[in-house]
Amino acid sequence: MVIAAGQGSDSGGQGEDFGKSTPVGFVILLLFFVAVAFLVRSMTKHLKRVPASFDQPEQDAAPKPTAEG
Repeated sequence: MVIAAGQGSDSGGQGEDFGKSTPVGFVILLLFFVAVAFLVRSMTKHLKRVPASFDQPEQDAAPKPTAEG
C-alpha cells in the first residue's frame, strides 16, 4: 500500500476563514455574558437573605415550662 504524501490542497483546517468568528457567534457570546450577570445578581440577592447561623437562638433553645398541674 503506497500513500502519496504532500498531494492535495488540505492545509490542516487552516484555510482562508481559519480563526474568524461570525457575528452569530459574537451574539451568542454576549447572551452568555448577560445570562451569567443575571445569575450572579440573583445569587447575591439570595445569599443576602441567608441567616448568619442556622442554630436556634438561646432563648428559643431552652425548654418551655408546661402548665401541667
